[in-house]
Amino acid sequence: MSGLRDRIISTFEELWAEDHTDPAPELKDDTVLLETGIDSMGFAVFVTMLDDELGFDPFAMDSEAVYPVSFGEFVAFYEKHAPA
Repeated sequence: MSGLRDRIISTFEELWAEDHTDPAPELKDDTVLLETGIDSMGFAVFVTMLDDELGFDPFAMDSEAVYPVSFGEFVAFYEKHAPA
């Protein structure tokens, strides 16, 4: 598991804990993002938290609109834009 993946999962778990008492769902590569229990506003907050945590926002950096469907696609998108 990459360090970036770990940080994304940790941030997701932090966001989850703000509104839930139960443990966050396990995030696997094939986990569908819309089935995690986080709504679109929650994902906007999640991306903002990741920007603060990681220091970059790949959605603002990419010239095309990207809509990752699975957690694996989401992580790959972040890995593609991560500073070297």
